[in-house]
Amino acid sequence: MNPSRESILDKTHSGLNIYAHVLRQYYPGDPVLSLSGRDCKPTKNPFNEDKPTLWIKIVDGCAFHVDTEHAISSGDAFHFAAMHFKENDAALFYALNKEMHLRIGEESFYGNSTINADPESQAIAIPAFSYFTMPITNTLPSNEVNLLGVYELIKGEFYRDCTRALREIQDNKEARAYKANHFDYVTFSGSFSKRNEAALRRHSGLLALDFDHVDNVDDLRGKLLDDPNLETEILFVSPSGDGIKWVVTADLSELSHKDYFKAVANYVQHTYQLTVDQSGKDTCRACFLPHDPQVFINSKYTKK
Repeated sequence: MNPSRESILDKTHSGLNIYAHVLRQYYPGDPVLSLSGRDCKPTKNPFNEDKPTLWIKIVDGCAFHVDTEHAISSGDAFHFAAMHFKENDAALFYALNKEMHLRIGEESFYGNSTINADPESQAIAIPAFSYFTMPITNTLPSNEVNLLGVYELIKGEFYRDCTRALREIQDNKEARAYKANHFDYVTFSGSFSKRNEAALRRHSGLLALDFDHVDNVDDLRGKLLDDPNLETEILFVSPSGDGIKWVVTADLSELSHKDYFKAVANYVQHTYQLTVDQSGKDTCRACFLPHDPQVFINSKYTKK
């Protein structure tokens, strides 16, 4: 399927993410959109000398803009993007699809997709969750991705350069700032209309655990993959290179997300004498996506 106006609006929060993406090209690291209900507060307009004259609101399922000084014509998200990309129609749709990593036409990576675990067995549903483009200040999801899609992104070359650059930075403060501004991220535990606990649309059935500043990454990786009580869904080395991201199945039939996290954290502490980053108790916990050619994914999702 080729990208179209409708398919792009469907994956960009009615076009709000298009405005956010374009504005971040001019104001990297700065909050570019601030929601007030379904509208946005005034923001800087790169086509009007950076003055805070740009108003954006959603009308009939599409984001529109107005400049209070009439420096640019009023229009929708595609008109605004055209001023930046200098493309229109199909060429513009292609540019947005590519630059925003919407992957329209590669739908098998996204949504609650299925893949046959065995020709004679029932298809396995692959957990899906929200995907956000950099920087971390962007709280509106670009689309929904599933575990197999994240596996392909991490294993491939997409995040190789930014991961290498991060690991060459010696200053901790500088490294944190670089990571916050150069890495896309996901919320493994669920799909959100906005990265906020109250905006959870659907829990994925996953729990993400962070282990920072690990003495022996390979040793811990092996132990976690061999754990007899928790089923690993995906596991990879953190962007910094000295930590592990471990995503496991979360059975929420009797416990809330927070209570399940506490139970798992206590188990890990007792079994491995390791402290889990407590931020995992939040369903909207952001997890940056690095390059890791050795990323592990549960084989039930890759069997033909």
